[in-house]
Amino acid sequence: MRNFIITVNGKSYEVGVEEVGASAPVQTAAPVVAKTIATAPAAKPVVANGEKVISPFPGLIKNLLVAEGATVKKDQPILVLEAMKMDNDITAPCDGVVSFSVAKGANVESDAVLAVIS
Repeated sequence: MRNFIITVNGKSYEVGVEEVGASAPVQTAAPVVAKTIATAPAAKPVVANGEKVISPFPGLIKNLLVAEGATVKKDQPILVLEAMKMDNDITAPCDGVVSFSVAKGANVESDAVLAVIS
Protein backbone atom coordinates (compact mmCIF):
# COMPACT_ATOMS: atom_id res chain seq x y z
CA MET A 1 0.00 0.00 0.00
CA ARG A 2 1.29 3.47 -0.88
CA ASN A 3 0.01 6.58 0.87
CA PHE A 4 -0.53 9.93 -0.90
CA ILE A 5 -1.83 13.36 0.08
CA ILE A 6 -4.17 14.72 -2.58
CA THR A 7 -5.65 18.23 -2.62
CA VAL A 8 -9.12 18.73 -4.11
CA ASN A 9 -10.81 22.15 -4.06
CA GLY A 10 -8.41 23.35 -1.37
CA LYS A 11 -8.97 20.35 0.96
CA SER A 12 -6.19 17.82 1.46
CA TYR A 13 -6.97 14.11 1.79
CA GLU A 14 -4.63 11.32 2.76
CA VAL A 15 -5.35 8.23 0.69
CA GLY A 16 -3.84 4.78 0.49
CA VAL A 17 -3.58 3.10 -2.90
CA GLU A 18 -3.19 -0.63 -3.26
CA GLU A 19 -0.25 -1.60 -5.44
CA VAL A 20 -0.75 -4.06 -8.31
CA GLY A 21 -0.40 -7.57 -6.97
CA ALA A 22 -0.87 -6.52 -3.34
CA SER A 23 -3.71 -8.06 -1.36
CA ALA A 24 -4.41 -5.32 1.21
CA PRO A 25 -7.63 -3.26 0.70
CA VAL A 26 -7.53 0.45 -0.19
CA GLN A 27 -8.11 2.73 2.79
CA THR A 28 -8.98 6.40 2.94
CA ALA A 29 -8.46 8.78 5.83
CA ALA A 30 -10.18 11.90 7.06
CA PRO A 31 -9.24 15.24 5.48
CA VAL A 32 -5.79 16.54 6.44
CA VAL A 33 -5.41 20.22 7.19
CA ALA A 34 -2.97 21.68 4.66
CA LYS A 35 -0.61 24.49 5.62
CA THR A 36 -0.25 27.39 3.22
CA ILE A 37 3.24 28.84 2.91
CA ALA A 38 3.69 32.30 1.46
CA THR A 39 6.55 32.24 -1.04
CA ALA A 40 6.48 35.76 -2.43
CA PRO A 41 6.21 39.19 -0.85
CA ALA A 42 2.94 41.05 -1.19
CA ALA A 43 2.48 43.01 -4.39
CA LYS A 44 2.70 46.79 -4.34
CA PRO A 45 -0.40 48.84 -5.09
CA VAL A 46 -0.99 49.55 -8.76
CA VAL A 47 -0.01 53.00 -10.02
CA ALA A 48 -3.12 54.78 -11.34
CA ASN A 49 -1.56 56.67 -14.27
CA GLY A 50 0.06 54.99 -17.26
CA GLU A 51 -0.50 51.98 -19.46
CA LYS A 52 -1.04 48.71 -17.60
CA VAL A 53 0.86 45.54 -18.51
CA ILE A 54 -1.67 42.71 -18.07
CA SER A 55 -0.88 39.00 -17.58
CA PRO A 56 -2.13 37.07 -20.64
CA PHE A 57 -2.44 33.84 -18.60
CA PRO A 58 -1.81 32.49 -15.09
CA GLY A 59 1.80 31.78 -14.18
CA LEU A 60 4.85 32.44 -12.03
CA ILE A 61 6.92 35.62 -12.20
CA LYS A 62 10.29 34.02 -12.89
CA ASN A 63 12.39 37.13 -13.37
CA LEU A 64 12.18 40.93 -13.61
CA LEU A 65 14.36 41.92 -16.58
CA VAL A 66 14.59 45.66 -15.81
CA ALA A 67 14.92 47.60 -12.57
CA GLU A 68 12.01 49.40 -10.92
CA GLY A 69 11.86 52.92 -12.36
CA ALA A 70 13.88 52.03 -15.49
CA THR A 71 13.09 53.72 -18.80
CA VAL A 72 11.89 51.16 -21.35
CA LYS A 73 11.05 51.18 -25.05
CA LYS A 74 7.94 49.74 -26.70
CA ASP A 75 8.22 45.93 -27.15
CA GLN A 76 11.22 45.69 -24.78
CA PRO A 77 10.99 42.56 -22.55
CA ILE A 78 10.41 43.65 -18.95
CA LEU A 79 9.74 40.35 -17.15
CA VAL A 80 9.60 36.58 -17.62
CA LEU A 81 6.30 34.80 -16.89
CA GLU A 82 6.56 31.02 -16.57
CA ALA A 83 3.47 29.05 -17.54
CA MET A 84 3.26 25.31 -18.18
CA LYS A 85 7.08 25.06 -17.77
CA MET A 86 7.67 27.56 -20.57
CA ASP A 87 9.28 30.98 -20.13
CA ASN A 88 7.36 33.83 -21.78
CA ASP A 89 8.80 37.32 -22.21
CA ILE A 90 6.27 40.01 -21.30
CA THR A 91 7.03 43.23 -23.16
CA ALA A 92 6.35 46.92 -22.60
CA PRO A 93 3.27 48.10 -24.56
CA CYS A 94 4.77 51.61 -24.94
CA ASP A 95 7.79 53.78 -24.15
CA GLY A 96 8.04 55.04 -20.57
CA VAL A 97 9.12 54.33 -17.01
CA VAL A 98 8.26 50.92 -15.54
CA SER A 99 6.63 50.46 -12.14
CA PHE A 100 6.14 46.79 -11.20
CA SER A 101 3.00 45.59 -9.42
CA VAL A 102 4.44 42.10 -8.79
CA ALA A 103 7.62 40.63 -7.34
CA LYS A 104 9.86 37.81 -8.52
CA GLY A 105 8.41 34.49 -7.35
CA ALA A 106 4.79 35.68 -7.25
CA ASN A 107 2.02 33.59 -8.77
CA VAL A 108 -0.40 35.61 -10.90
CA GLU A 109 -3.76 34.94 -12.49
CA SER A 110 -4.94 35.87 -15.97
CA ASP A 111 -5.61 39.59 -16.40
CA ALA A 112 -3.54 40.54 -13.32
CA VAL A 113 -1.72 43.88 -13.57
CA LEU A 114 1.99 43.07 -13.74
CA ALA A 115 3.36 46.59 -14.19
CA VAL A 116 2.45 50.10 -15.27
CA ILE A 117 4.39 52.04 -17.90
CA SER A 118 4.06 55.80 -17.41
